[in-house]
Amino acid sequence: MTTTTARAPARDPALNSLGFAKPPAQTRVVVAMSGGVDSSVVAARLKSEGYDVIGVTLQLYDHGAALAKKGACCAGQDIHDARRVAERMGFPHYVLDYENRFRESVIDEFADAYLAGATPVPCIRCNERVKFRDLLETARDLDADCMATGHYIQRKDGPVKAELHMAADPARDQSYFLFSTTQEQLDFLRFPLGHLQSKAETRALAAEYGLSVADKPDSQDICFVPNGDYAAVIEKLRPGAADPGEIVDMDGNVLGHHRGVIHYTIGQRRGLGIGGLGDPLYVVRLDPEARRVVVGPKEALATTIVPVSEVNWLGDRPFSGEIACSVRIRSTRPPRPAILRPTGSARAEIELLDAEEGVSPGQACVFYESDGTRVLGGGWISLRRRPAA
Repeated sequence: MTTTTARAPARDPALNSLGFAKPPAQTRVVVAMSGGVDSSVVAARLKSEGYDVIGVTLQLYDHGAALAKKGACCAGQDIHDARRVAERMGFPHYVLDYENRFRESVIDEFADAYLAGATPVPCIRCNERVKFRDLLETARDLDADCMATGHYIQRKDGPVKAELHMAADPARDQSYFLFSTTQEQLDFLRFPLGHLQSKAETRALAAEYGLSVADKPDSQDICFVPNGDYAAVIEKLRPGAADPGEIVDMDGNVLGHHRGVIHYTIGQRRGLGIGGLGDPLYVVRLDPEARRVVVGPKEALATTIVPVSEVNWLGDRPFSGEIACSVRIRSTRPPRPAILRPTGSARAEIELLDAEEGVSPGQACVFYESDGTRVLGGGWISLRRRPAA
């Protein structure tokens, strides 16, 4: 089969495309298949190159709810789509029931984090605790040489060890969601799409392989949050979570009332229900214990110091001293110059050279090489912000 040519990184001719010194037919690779176009293309491409491919799809939550929701990964239709790709390309495909693990490792923490006034990123926890931990161990149990996924990120062989780099296509880069990948996991993982220049290339490959998912829309929502309604999910998981309370200014003056802290996020301006008070007001802090939403002017959101915990370090140099780098504090924002100062084995303080607005506990802070594409690691924004001077 003739496929679209994409510029792949240069490699040692003695090694196959996955980096092993043996023929593809003797290289077993487990492909994590969500049922979407990206992972389907990875599986089809590796099978067409002659690899011993095994497809694995995870059932992460109740099928009855999943079947009623389109556009989310790991739903009933997606399992069906992954199976069809495996049948077309001629490799075995398995569905594993990870519903209990997913609920315990991801969904419960998601709900509890919102109740604590944080803004969690469950997709990172899913990669960290389910896909790159439990599923990766399953791949080892299947005697796989590696596990491949459809993530848009690059794994490169560096002078010291395997390195994690941003995707070639900035618009598709998923490095923010994969910062917690450990070195041991990175050694075993492969990301065959990371070097592609656009999603159009991926869809073209899917069409050439004759895959039914070639035009399937991308997933937009968190898989277990229908229509992006976080509050409804949390109220279902934690009854009573949406207790009403006060909206106050930074001096504690009551400006209005809200219908539950879980409906608000740091930096939010719209939907506060306190218009007509002069200059625009933004959510600057959430106080779930007092059931208060604290609002203030936009400048109150600015901060230059960001404490982080649970740091995963992938750099070559020791995690100590001052480290010049770039950091990303939200998935939608570009990396900004910063100074990283470790304060413990897995804790650090980030000094942003330019103040950022809307830094929120529960979000990730990802570290990058200054003026480069390499991911040096990251951590979780954990403590209250310190305002900019």
